Amino acid sequence: MTIKTFSSADFTALAEQAKAAPRRRANLNVHASTDANVQRLFIATEPDTYMRPHRHPESHKWEFFAVLHGRLDLLVFSDTGVVTQRVELSPTATPAVEIPPGVFHAYVCMQPGTIGLEVKEGAYIPTGEHDFAPWSPAERSAGVAAYLAWMRARAPAPQP
Repeated sequence: MTIKTFSSADFTALAEQAKAAPRRRANLNVHASTDANVQRLFIATEPDTYMRPHRHPESHKWEFFAVLHGRLDLLVFSDTGVVTQRVELSPTATPAVEIPPGVFHAYVCMQPGTIGLEVKEGAYIPTGEHDFAPWSPAERSAGVAAYLAWMRARAPAPQP
């Protein structure tokens, strides 16, 4: 059995793919198939990518995310779209988080060439429309640029 290795050159190539991609992000799957019991993938993002707020409703669908290079901010939302938490994810701040099932969340890329590692229990199930935040614009819709700018600047609401 051969171990899998992932080099700096692999991450540089992945970052270049993200720069060239229409969605401004790219992934490198570690898992062999979408049916794998554990989904593991590296994700390269650029600051103008839009990752729509969503949740994973299945009781076993936690999401672990670590930033290896660059910076992403994790935004956690209430069911009504209020930002309740913002976490700076970077190798020098908070390198990793685990998000429980059912929590609306999104990532905002804050630095070019950001590389992260996502791990969650499989098999892969595409996010259904009912699990995207209804108060956020759909990807590639007219309101995305304004909403992304809002997400980039939004601080958490004060907690009582």
